[in-house]
Amino acid sequence: MHAVGEVMVEKAAAESARARGGLRERKKRATRAALAEAALRLAAEQGVDQVTVEAISAAAGVSVRTFFNYFESRDDAFLLLDADAGARARQAVLDADAALSPLEAVRDAVAAELVGVEQSHELWTLHADVLHAAPHLLVRALGAHMADETRLAETIAERLAPAAGTGAGPAADSPGPAAGERADAARPLDLYPRLVAAIASTAVRVSVEHWRSRRPEAAFADVFREVFELLAAGLPTPPRP
Repeated sequence: MHAVGEVMVEKAAAESARARGGLRERKKRATRAALAEAALRLAAEQGVDQVTVEAISAAAGVSVRTFFNYFESRDDAFLLLDADAGARARQAVLDADAALSPLEAVRDAVAAELVGVEQSHELWTLHADVLHAAPHLLVRALGAHMADETRLAETIAERLAPAAGTGAGPAADSPGPAAGERADAARPLDLYPRLVAAIASTAVRVSVEHWRSRRPEAAFADVFREVFELLAAGLPTPPRP
């Protein structure tokens, strides 16, 4: 009984630690989002060049020191609403059911990250407006987008790697590479993972832009699903009106 009690205590402690870790992560994400939202709103009102780190921090209700815990520079706050979204999506692609195609795995992973987009339509619009009003930010955003697309392609290649080899995955006790890191960094990416990543990335962008231009009559989830259904069907020519 004493051993059973110890096991129960250890399990309770582990669950408590996970809960605390989850709460910390939610608080960090909320703080980052608050800073990014404050930056976008100030930039939309005053222009990017007039916005300071001090003003962003004050609007978000945090210190300047806290700001730099989340962003390396002022401009970074204009670029990312959730810097960890890409990493979470890539991990979800790796963890997805093996029966799913790479495009289906990416679709589900991205859909999970965009679940709140319907409630954040104003911020998406502000984000687009601020980037287009500041060419240097738009260039940086495009560069970050391309880098994220490459990391997604690497993750897709990693997901495909066991099937492309001898059929045996990594050893059970092998830590393996982190999400989105190729085991053989010197080997260039194959065409297929690059193409899937590029198609998925474009599909997400088109989904958001199409939905923004047609809301409120179009629900984002419906637009997103239709885009990926068209891709899965091979982009058949629509019937003439």
